[in-house]
Amino acid sequence: MTITDPVTGVLEDAWELDPAVALRPEPFGALAYNFHTRQLTFLKTPELAAVVGRLADSTDLREALIAGGVPDAQWEAYAGAVRSLASTGMVRRRQEPLA
Repeated sequence: MTITDPVTGVLEDAWELDPAVALRPEPFGALAYNFHTRQLTFLKTPELAAVVGRLADSTDLREALIAGGVPDAQWEAYAGAVRSLASTGMVRRRQEPLA
């Protein structure tokens, strides 16, 4: 499948935290720690932490953004953040649909 718009592709995909990753809420957002790679990532806003926390319960990123009350104008930035988290192994595309 060829995706011409990388933001749209990210928004329409189902995502989840990697099973090796734990989120710890913090006043600034959250800490994401991958127990396999021992990598620590800062989620720098509470809104981003909330969206990442909703990924597994949402059919796609778009649904998680809507549920998190993220304005449409900010979706591109959040798609970039999810893409970045995926590149470091913190989140991954979900293979199985929600039951």
